[in-house]
Amino acid sequence: MQAFQKSPLLTKTCSRLIALLILLFNTLVVQATPDILLPKHRLLADELAIIINDSDPLSRRIGAYYQKARHIPPENVLHVRIKPGRPIISEAEFNLLYQQVQKATPAGVQAYALTWAAPWRVDCMSITTAFTFGFDRAFCSKTKCARTRVSPLYNSRSASPYDDFGIRPTIAIAATSFKQARALIDRGVASDNTQPPGTAWLVSTTDKARNVRSVFYPVIVKAMADWIDTRIAKTNALENVSDILFYFTGHARVTGLETLQFRPGAIADHLTSTGGQLTTSKQMSALRWLEAGATGSYGTVVEPCNLTGKFPRPGLVMEAYGSGRTLIEAYWQSVQQPGEGIFIGEPLAAPFDGQQVEEEDDHILLTTRTLMPGLYRLLVSNSPVGPFKPLPGVLKVNYHQKTFQLPKPGVNYYRLELIRGGQ
Repeated sequence: MQAFQKSPLLTKTCSRLIALLILLFNTLVVQATPDILLPKHRLLADELAIIINDSDPLSRRIGAYYQKARHIPPENVLHVRIKPGRPIISEAEFNLLYQQVQKATPAGVQAYALTWAAPWRVDCMSITTAFTFGFDRAFCSKTKCARTRVSPLYNSRSASPYDDFGIRPTIAIAATSFKQARALIDRGVASDNTQPPGTAWLVSTTDKARNVRSVFYPVIVKAMADWIDTRIAKTNALENVSDILFYFTGHARVTGLETLQFRPGAIADHLTSTGGQLTTSKQMSALRWLEAGATGSYGTVVEPCNLTGKFPRPGLVMEAYGSGRTLIEAYWQSVQQPGEGIFIGEPLAAPFDGQQVEEEDDHILLTTRTLMPGLYRLLVSNSPVGPFKPLPGVLKVNYHQKTFQLPKPGVNYYRLELIRGGQ
């Protein structure tokens, strides 16, 4: 059999074609929009653990759906057994559950999500605060209207609370039906990275005892200029509003919810005594906000009086959420004394997260809301794993700055490192 003979012309043609393809590929790689690696600024899905009550069929369904929706690692799905439907459990019963959960929690977990509406209270604490700190009476009022222990998460920018403080902030994916839970979860997922238009409504009511947060409203409007459209409404309730990103108010019951439209990821709460008594409140339960279309809310489980430190500070919620952090982080970082308050909603909703990168003739244009004020070092590499080499100079990020011009050194990967934080 005659051996196949390579044609010199064919070999030369193939070599040229391969060289041309390599050149074209390299050109495309160089000209591709670079990846920009930003400092960690938020909780990630693999850092969240779900706690499921195996004695509660609804909790099991919520947990399974949420794990799939958010791609939570299987090892981050934890199980407990609590008789379902009870609004309150004892300190002793909780301590056994807490020890069980702590032992089963993987090392990298930074936060918890409960998958039930009840129980919502442990003795004198909310169940979300109890899972965050362990049961501690310092978080309960010693006397009527007394202050309680301050949370280290308050007004912090921590994106890794367990690493930084040794605590795992907790929220409840709370619902009384699977339909409601699924809609809540879907809204949270749909909100991610959407940079939604809409309005933050700061509602000032005639209920003087519950309207105490209104003293902060003018300062918030000024601080949110060119960041989040913020308006003060002097009314007992909004009606027929279709662009709600935030709704903060003070009233025992909020009317007109059925006339409202909330943006996916919206946060809403009302300052009143028992909004956190999710399934038995004689006032309006915080669950009504979620059923109306909000993605997160908050309420107290025992009488807090009208101490503003026991409720979310609207400006802090908006600042953290508007900077790309998750709903659970934004809410927890806004409450100074959270011992008596329960956080509910979809933990990982992050409508203001994300980045946009555009290549201009002589620079790269980065748009993001996630960089805190300060000085940054810019490093570059042709590989995502490095080595990264620093470029000369520093990048100064101002308060609420969203767009940045970066030099164009012709590489595929940029990394920004915070040198010194600003105010």
